[in-house]
Amino acid sequence: MVITRRWALFLIAVGVWTWVIWPRFGLAIYRDDRSFADGSPTSFLWVHAVLIAASLVIGSTVGVLGVVAWRRRPAEEFTPEAAVRPKD
Repeated sequence: MVITRRWALFLIAVGVWTWVIWPRFGLAIYRDDRSFADGSPTSFLWVHAVLIAASLVIGSTVGVLGVVAWRRRPAEEFTPEAAVRPKD
């Protein structure tokens, strides 16, 4: 598989988008009336918290992959095999 600079930029954009959208969604869920019952978190809140956490982890991983691809081969194409080969 080859990751070009264009794809690297796309992956970075996805990572940034993830961090723009999901925290705002989390705040909206936290403020929702269904999130707490008698002061205790409900399953509505827990399910969304897990969803948000998983999305942030995946988005961060994708963004880091994009940054690594962008920096690894600035003028060439990036391949995962080149990332693990030691430099001469």
